[in-house]
Amino acid sequence: MDTFLRQVVNGLSLGSIYALIALGYTMVYGIVKLINFAHGDVMMVGAYAGYFVLRSMGATPVGLFCAFIIAMIVCALLSLVIERCAYRPLRNAPRLNSLITAIAVELILQNLMRVLPFVGPAPRQFPTMPTKMFSIGLITISNIQIIVIISSAVLMLVLNYIINYTKMGKAMRAVSYDLGAASLMGISVNNTIAITFVIGSVLAGAGGVLYATAYPQISPTMGYIPGLKAFVAAVLGGIGSVPGAMVGGIILGVAETMTKAYLSSQYADAISYSILIIMLLVKPAGLLGKKNVVKV
Repeated sequence: MDTFLRQVVNGLSLGSIYALIALGYTMVYGIVKLINFAHGDVMMVGAYAGYFVLRSMGATPVGLFCAFIIAMIVCALLSLVIERCAYRPLRNAPRLNSLITAIAVELILQNLMRVLPFVGPAPRQFPTMPTKMFSIGLITISNIQIIVIISSAVLMLVLNYIINYTKMGKAMRAVSYDLGAASLMGISVNNTIAITFVIGSVLAGAGGVLYATAYPQISPTMGYIPGLKAFVAAVLGGIGSVPGAMVGGIILGVAETMTKAYLSSQYADAISYSILIIMLLVKPAGLLGKKNVVKV
């Protein structure tokens, strides 16, 4: 029982990071129908930004808070550059063009970080606070896991508030529903799409710091696997559905940790992708996704 509860906590911690990153995928897809494969590498840039802040300020609560803020700002600015230079010129092009561009941006970010003199290709140890364990009833949880779970929950609640209760959130939902009609109603489509990229990248930056805090080693290619898993989580929950990305991330995280605990770590990835395949066979739109009806 103790092992099961411990793995549930581990799964919630990992799943909440997947959910944060998955939200960026699902928000961008919901607006412009683009799979932004560079999103995982935006997370990597956020992890490096947090690394340099923590290395200069120390792995303290204040340093970690500053690392979050700087990582979010850096990723927000990076997303504006990517959206303006790479994606906006191709908005009316075939989707395959945008998909190939997203893969190209992913490779550019990875290799750019590898050749930067202050980064380099070698992995680095991420500064973290000393681990402390707390017992809450039958559950044992570390201070790192508490930070990860609470931070992720707060960011998801903030995102939910922005989408459902702000003017910008209404604009985002309108553009997602019908881009042309939203433009005719006076909504700035370009600004709305840019802000969507910014919000998704801010969450990715926070996810990068949290991921590096939980698994304290960073490298220029570190964003590939978490980004791929987050994409799987987004599809599992229903690509384009914000609640679906949250649920999909948690399910994937718990499934992965349970597999490592009770089967083998070698099967973790296979189980994760098998869950996705089964879900697509049973419900192609995902858990909370909506089936699209195309009229001809």
